[in-house]
Amino acid sequence: MLKFKNKTFIFPTIILAVTLLNGCKDNAATPMTKQAPVEVNIVTLKPQPVNLEAELPGRTAAYRVAEVRPQVNGIVKKRLFTEGSKINAGDILYQIDPAIYQTKLDSAKAALAKAKANEHSAQLKAARYKTLIHTKAVSEMDQVDMEANWKQAVAEVAAAEAAVNSARIDLEYTRVTAPISGRIGKSTISEGALVTAQQSAPLATIQQLDPLYIDVTQSSTEMLRLKKNLSSGLTKNSEDIHSKVTILLEDGSEYGQPGSLEFSDVTVDQSTGSVTLRAVVANPDEELLPGMFVRARIATGTRQEALLVPAASVSRNSKGQAVVMLVNSQSIVESRIIESAQNIGDKVLVNEGLVAGDQVITAGLQKIRPGVPVKATEQQSSLSGQIAQKTKPSAPVKQAE
Repeated sequence: MLKFKNKTFIFPTIILAVTLLNGCKDNAATPMTKQAPVEVNIVTLKPQPVNLEAELPGRTAAYRVAEVRPQVNGIVKKRLFTEGSKINAGDILYQIDPAIYQTKLDSAKAALAKAKANEHSAQLKAARYKTLIHTKAVSEMDQVDMEANWKQAVAEVAAAEAAVNSARIDLEYTRVTAPISGRIGKSTISEGALVTAQQSAPLATIQQLDPLYIDVTQSSTEMLRLKKNLSSGLTKNSEDIHSKVTILLEDGSEYGQPGSLEFSDVTVDQSTGSVTLRAVVANPDEELLPGMFVRARIATGTRQEALLVPAASVSRNSKGQAVVMLVNSQSIVESRIIESAQNIGDKVLVNEGLVAGDQVITAGLQKIRPGVPVKATEQQSSLSGQIAQKTKPSAPVKQAE
């Protein structure tokens, strides 16, 4: 009975082993084929002139700012403007009580009239003494004294006239006027308030909003790199291009008015390591207000032999380096590390790592890896702005023996 059970176990084992051997023979007889090429789109790099731009953060600032302060002491009788309104230079903003200054002016005028009367009398006496000296009716000393009295009276008239002018100016200062045209802010005082000459707190602030300053900052490192590129000839500068500034608003939209670069500061901020650049932009509708955050796109020059790759074709490796996939002369994919400079629209400017004629893969990246054969399709922009495609023949696929 035990012998029969062992035979029953052995027979199925033998059958299974024979089946596996037959399967191995069938697999060995089937030849292995090479992987079929993957279809991808490529762009053949060609050097082209590119206008380079730097996009810098900044804030708007009023073109002119005037803090209104009184120049005489007194009680404010009236406020003659509407807060937040536009005003013109010379408009009366506040009226200070003029009574005391009117009185001082009247007193100065009276003193002037008295001085003129004294001067006229002294002049007549001096002329009389000048005649009498010839007849020896008066002494020379008396004539000299009378001449001096007349000149003293003339000086007193001049002093009285100056006093009148000073009193008149003080009276005019009771009318506080706008020094510049612009938009005035809120008033810090109201009627009945006592103000003093040259006080520290302004009565109101006027800001000229058209045109407007744009103060942007550029790192000193970026500034040095730009200067090196210009000195080496890699980038060519044009005064006309360099002065153009495009303003980007907080929502990302482009401001409708172009700006121009005014100057670059000559001192680096020690706390931030940056240099301030100032641009001027028209603001006729007062769409921009002082203190707004904006970005300024400033032309920095032109690179004649620039290489651009589509931004979609650039990825990053684990070290953060920019990487693109290329198709070599054998239609095989290879990886290349590049040094990218800046984005220009939907493309990336390449500093190092690529040369003219390289074929960069732009589509189908998810289906490939280095060493994979591909069937490349040239993709380039036509004159009409549409995409034209041209198929590049791939290398023949050999069967593995």
